Amino acid sequence: EQVLKEEYESINQASALWARPKSEVSVEQYDEFYKNLSHDYENPLCYSHNRVEGRSEFTQLLFIPAHAPFDLWDRNKRGGIKLYVKRVFIMDDAEQLIPTYLRFVTGVIDTADLPLNVSREILQESRDVKVIRESSTKRVLSMLEDLANSADEVRREKYRTFWKAFGQALKEGVGEDQTNQERILKLLRFASTLTDLPEQIVSLADYIARMKPGQEKIYYVTGDSFNAAKNSPHLEIFRKKGVEVLLLCDRVDEWMLSFFTELDGKMLVSVAKGDLDLG
Repeated sequence: EQVLKEEYESINQASALWARPKSEVSVEQYDEFYKNLSHDYENPLCYSHNRVEGRSEFTQLLFIPAHAPFDLWDRNKRGGIKLYVKRVFIMDDAEQLIPTYLRFVTGVIDTADLPLNVSREILQESRDVKVIRESSTKRVLSMLEDLANSADEVRREKYRTFWKAFGQALKEGVGEDQTNQERILKLLRFASTLTDLPEQIVSLADYIARMKPGQEKIYYVTGDSFNAAKNSPHLEIFRKKGVEVLLLCDRVDEWMLSFFTELDGKMLVSVAKGDLDLG
């Protein structure tokens, strides 16, 4: 029995890629680990391997996939995070470790701060789990910011791939995560009246940088589809004046707008509201 136990522990440690120093793990090894973990056939868009020490001690290895799973819109879908305690596997799909709007993230979290017999009920109450959740959320947002704001076109293209697959889920965070709302807003992308195709997207920072002299508001129009929004009769005066309007055509947009009314002191205003002072 002792031999079996030792053999099990050595196998577990050999496969615990996240427990090794980053300098000893190649990109190919991370990609292979991700594929085994997620049963995905494609490499991930990006990953973050991080060890946190201090009051809480844990290791995170988090991956962002390149395409959406079939059940992304099932909000009861458990997250793709596997929980380990001191390299011992505890549970699959530990949804308490990542917020619902980031449910597309896959990975491993290994902590020394929880008991081996931890249950889902204990996870909900645990202060240590709240620390892990906050840290994992910030880590994922940092990964996305690195792609979105990169000077490298290949990395920016990866962000466009991410947005196409998971942008609607990220928009849920505007209402669900007040703490990180401003970071999420800066990651949002929209079609606009300056774009010809729905995949040609602009950030709110792009929009604000292009605002006309004296323009104080961010204008938007909602529609059931890109074409419906782009052909809205309300846009005529804006086209004449050369004022850009954001086209919001995702189902989540109307809900999101109830939590998000301004950015950098610029109010969001619907072009359908009337009484618009276009000077």
